[in-house]
Amino acid sequence: MRFTSEQRLDDAVLEREFTLGEIPGILWTPAAASAPAPLILLGHPGGLRQMYPRLVGRARHCAALGFAAATIELPGGGDRPRFAAAEQARADLRRAVRAGEPVDDEIVDRLVLPLVDQAVPEWRATLDALLALPGIGGPVGFAGGVIAIGVRLAVVEPRISAAVLFAGSYVPRVIVEEARQVTIPLLVLLQWDDEGNDRQQALDLFDAFGSEEKTLHANMGGHTGVPSHEGDAGDRFFVRHLT
Repeated sequence: MRFTSEQRLDDAVLEREFTLGEIPGILWTPAAASAPAPLILLGHPGGLRQMYPRLVGRARHCAALGFAAATIELPGGGDRPRFAAAEQARADLRRAVRAGEPVDDEIVDRLVLPLVDQAVPEWRATLDALLALPGIGGPVGFAGGVIAIGVRLAVVEPRISAAVLFAGSYVPRVIVEEARQVTIPLLVLLQWDDEGNDRQQALDLFDAFGSEEKTLHANMGGHTGVPSHEGDAGDRFFVRHLT
C-alpha cells in the first residue's frame, strides 16, 4: 500500500488516497482515537471519483462514531481496464429491460460473476494492508456497494463481523446459494420500486441468508430514493456490532 496524498477535512478527519498495486483507494481515519479504531469497508457500484461526494459523507459519519473507513475502485470502474464481456452483458441487460423482457440468468452471470471473482480478492488484500496500519484494529464491517460482492465477502472473509447491504442489483443464482453460508449480523436495505432490480429476487436472497440476526428495511421509492434515516439505522447497527 502506497499513500499518494493526504489532507485534513474540516472536521479534522484525515483523508489519505492510496494505491495497492494498480488499485486506487481512499482511507479516512477519525481525528483522534484512544484505541485502534474499528474499520468499515465502504462498497459502491464503481466510479470512485463520481461516487466521492457520497463516499466522503458516509466516511465522515463513520469517523464521528470513532470508526475508520476505506474504499477501493472496483475492477472495470473509473480508470481501471474495462471488462469487454461485462460491457456486452450490460448492453444485453439494458436491451431486455427496455423491451420488457425477463433478464435471464446467463446475462446476470456474465455481468456479475467476473466482477465478484476479481473484486473479492482485491478487497481481502486491501483489508490485509489496512489492518497492518497503526491506529486501525478492527473489528470490521462492510457497507453498501454491489450486493453480490458483499455476500461473497461475508462467506469467505472471517474478519468481517457485520454488514449493511443494499439490495439494488441483480444477483446470480450461485451467489444466492452462497448466501446460505452467511452467518454474520446483517441489515439489508431494499427500495420497493427499484426500476433496476428484481424485487422478488431480493426477497429470495434475504430469505436465503443463514444469519440468525438479519433485518430487512424496505422503503417505497426508486433506486436512488433511500431515505436519509437509513444512514442513522446503519450507524446504530455498526455501533451495536463493532464496539
